[in-house]
Amino acid sequence: MKTLLDTYKRLDLKNRVVMAPMTRSRATKNHIPTDIMATYYAQRASAGLIITEGTSPSPNGVGYARIPGIYTDEQAKAWKVVADEVHKNGGKIFMQLMHSGRLAHPENMPKGSRILAPSSIAPTHTKMYVDDKGMLEIPVPEEMTMEDINLEISNYVSASKRAIEVGFDGVELHGANGYLLDSFLSPHTNKRHDFYGGSIENRLRFPLAVVKKVSEAIGKDKVGIRISPNGTLGDMEPFDEQFETFSHFLEKLNELEIAYIHLLDLESFGQTAVPQNIRNMVREKFQGTLILSGGYSQNTGEEALKNNEGDLIAYGRPFIANPDLIDRWENESPLSEANPDFFYTPGEKGYTDYQTA
Repeated sequence: MKTLLDTYKRLDLKNRVVMAPMTRSRATKNHIPTDIMATYYAQRASAGLIITEGTSPSPNGVGYARIPGIYTDEQAKAWKVVADEVHKNGGKIFMQLMHSGRLAHPENMPKGSRILAPSSIAPTHTKMYVDDKGMLEIPVPEEMTMEDINLEISNYVSASKRAIEVGFDGVELHGANGYLLDSFLSPHTNKRHDFYGGSIENRLRFPLAVVKKVSEAIGKDKVGIRISPNGTLGDMEPFDEQFETFSHFLEKLNELEIAYIHLLDLESFGQTAVPQNIRNMVREKFQGTLILSGGYSQNTGEEALKNNEGDLIAYGRPFIANPDLIDRWENESPLSEANPDFFYTPGEKGYTDYQTA
């Protein structure tokens, strides 16, 4: 019987616990990783796999205050320290590449960058935090031209190559939560009438091009993707063709033979759940590793593995306050609670100062 603490040979992991990607906003205002980020990830290297916070592959992909990027050599050099520290502690780490797309504010972005999206549709229910100014309205994005599309595909490839060059074990493409890849999938946010909009095949064209080009550049065994069918985070909406869209997406991802799919269910965050028929379809159809994420406890994670609902279970908030989460589970020690007041604040407090048991 599979348990969370068992090894997972397919990805060469020491256990089946994944540290989920979590935005923590500890990079500099210029989006360069900091030394405390290296400490933070190294403290949690007992996870079978760490997936970093969303990291922008492009200046145009920066949406939030103080999130890291990997579109410059200076950023890559700082990320090398992170990868090295995790590996010194026996861990394995993938970088999540998150192009924020339309979920961005120009005051958080590098000078000269642009807010890009498949169509010029601004979020109506989502605002963006800017340091010293609070929550601000998000401007209408620019509809991407063919030149923009080709450039951002190239930026994903360059960022992926940088990540591998500085020591990361792979990359996860963020295709969920209303960010750029996800916004191409949905007919609510993609109103294009060209090669990249309209039919299911056309709406999948950009995400699949990114996956294909990245896989060719760094190796398909080093690529995963996160998806959130039916999700409403990031100003998204469920749509009628969800099952058919993701079924076709899965078929194409199987052909590309990527390492894993990271299926995010947002019900525990007060959002809409992934429909059971889509959960079943993903499990039955995808031939690679399936990571499940979405408010699991130790017990519900064990139950999901026992029922063969997934291969790995991702945990977010438990890792914030419990850098030694795996040891605590092994020793049946109580878990500490994270303080949400410090989830996104600068500095070490509420970040690297949580104690081990």
